[in-house]
Amino acid sequence: MKEPIFLKGAMQDKIWGGTKLHELFGYDIPTDTTGEYWAISAHENGMSYVTGGPFDGLSLKELWTQHPELFNHPKDEKFPLLVKIIDAKEDLSVQVHPNNDYAKEHAGELGKTECWYILDAEPNARIVFGHKAQTKEELEQLVAEGKWDELLAYRYVKPGEFYYVQAGLLHAIGAGVTLLEVQQSSDTTYRFYDYDRTDANGNKRPLHLEDALNVTLVPAVDETRPPFGMGTTNGRITLLLANDYFAVEHWQTTGQMPLDKVEDYTLLSVIKGHGTLQIDDKTYPLEKGVFFILPKDVESFELDGEMELIVAHAK
Repeated sequence: MKEPIFLKGAMQDKIWGGTKLHELFGYDIPTDTTGEYWAISAHENGMSYVTGGPFDGLSLKELWTQHPELFNHPKDEKFPLLVKIIDAKEDLSVQVHPNNDYAKEHAGELGKTECWYILDAEPNARIVFGHKAQTKEELEQLVAEGKWDELLAYRYVKPGEFYYVQAGLLHAIGAGVTLLEVQQSSDTTYRFYDYDRTDANGNKRPLHLEDALNVTLVPAVDETRPPFGMGTTNGRITLLLANDYFAVEHWQTTGQMPLDKVEDYTLLSVIKGHGTLQIDDKTYPLEKGVFFILPKDVESFELDGEMELIVAHAK
């Protein structure tokens, strides 16, 4: 099939969530979405559905299992990636994610290595990114005593920055930050601390201290690498990350940008501007907030317009 697969995502309302998602992205993101929008997802906790074309109405999970030819008959039983937009009105919980081995044994799913591209940030907005403990004993003592200011490492953030949040890295998205996240398709999160917040029923969210302490890397390691960019015809492609699970790039177009697809399938998220996608003699309109997949048979295509995209593919 030589055409894009456009997707409509799933809302995830969160107690810490803001309401910028529709404002920033518009398109099909509902106006009442607060917290997270799972834009490209085949996870049971938030499923994307195909809009238009011959597979209209199928879930991404159904597409993956019923039409593996679109993805060059992958070895993965489940669609391996998940793309989210997250808008934090308040601080997210201090948390950590497991690697594949721990997640498979304790949660029955993939580990959760992820990365963040900062879309918007209020003045002085920050994230938790790592910790200051040098030994496991020091980590456990600071957590037990609730000395979070002594433990946590913070980074002030601004739009256009990129952070690699590998499994085992203690982290939290701070209030006033909106970002795009590319991750393994997993919903396993271990919380250290959630500021004693309660939901509408007065219940606190559960903590998972034993698992969290088991999987946290000590000392913390930041494996974010400087981005590598190269110019193309009427645009620029910047490699943000390549690890064992996925690669992520930032594409910027300033006119007609012809491209060849070299992966079995590619996930694309339009984060700024508007333009068109052309495949053979068909043209598709694009604007910020459009999310789609280019399947195996799309070997070459052209983007046109003033746009920025986050592009990912599985390893």
